[in-house]
Amino acid sequence: MPLPAARPPDGATLFKQQCATCHTTNQSDPVRQGPSLFKVVGRQAGKADGFRYSPGFEKADFVWDDSRLDTYLTNPQGTIPNSVMAYRQPKAETRAAIIAYLKELN
Repeated sequence: MPLPAARPPDGATLFKQQCATCHTTNQSDPVRQGPSLFKVVGRQAGKADGFRYSPGFEKADFVWDDSRLDTYLTNPQGTIPNSVMAYRQPKAETRAAIIAYLKELN
């Protein structure tokens, strides 16, 4: 008997499992170790009300889009020097699902 087809990862579930310890997805919850990711796509990097960023982020001069988020989730410190985010996601499919979920929050 063949195995059923694998289901693609659910971005909201992956976010909850891998990101929600440090990040919220709204502006009403208290700030955690990382900034709220509500409406992060299209936002200037290092700019979120109520969050104190590392010096590397304060120097960031770009807007978050799919490509920047993908690069950052692959290697935060390589994208933003001195970034304190320890999370790295090597799987492109997982990164894509999380980014798709973040885009839904806009």
